Order: sequence, then structure tokens, then C-alpha cells
Amino acid sequence: MAKDLVKMSMLYDLYGGMLTEKQRELFTLYYEEDLSLAEIAQNEGITRQGVRDTIVRAEEALLEFEDRLHLSDRLSGIRLSAQKIAVAAYEVGEINRRNYFDTRVDAYVREIIEATRVME
Repeated sequence: MAKDLVKMSMLYDLYGGMLTEKQRELFTLYYEEDLSLAEIAQNEGITRQGVRDTIVRAEEALLEFEDRLHLSDRLSGIRLSAQKIAVAAYEVGEINRRNYFDTRVDAYVREIIEATRVME
């Protein structure tokens, strides 16, 4: 069982809706509520092995969804591109303020930077 909390949480945010209701429930208890397998088993009235199997299947499904769809990779690429765009816009704004003083350019720069914040 993978206990890479950050990776599994990110994949769950992207693909959790594609899991079964039981997988979502046990996954949340294990990863987000940080309950042990034994605690979940006792609360749910099933065996520890049953809990483990369900969580493992959920993890495998999330990893398979990412292998097929690559949404996590794409999202990371979009965030990196947004950061690069924001930095370039800021630099354009600085050049404008030092050399040209065009208020329209300043307005465009602010719009670009705001739009990239939404993408991050």
C-alpha cells in the first residue's frame, strides 16, 4: 500500500469521483482522517484485510487513471506555464514603467497576472 499522502491526495482530487462509493469512503478515512486499518475495520464492521484490499484497489485505480489520462502531469505543466507567464508580464510592466509609461500596458499586465493566479 502506498502511503504517499501528497501524491494520493492529488490523484484523489482529480479522479476520486471515478472510484466506488466504498473506495472513496475508506480512502478518505485512511488518507484524510489518518485512521489506521484496524480503526477503519472496527468502525466499518469489516476485517482489516477487507479495508486494506479496498484501499489498495482504490490506489491502483487512481494510479491507472493517471497513467491513462495524465491530468496530474498536465496540471503541473499548466501551473509552471502560468508562473512563467506571470513573471514575463511583471517584467514587461517594469520595462513599461521605466521607459514608456503607457497606462494601457500596465492594465494589460495586471490582467495577465490576475489570470495566471487563477490558473495556479
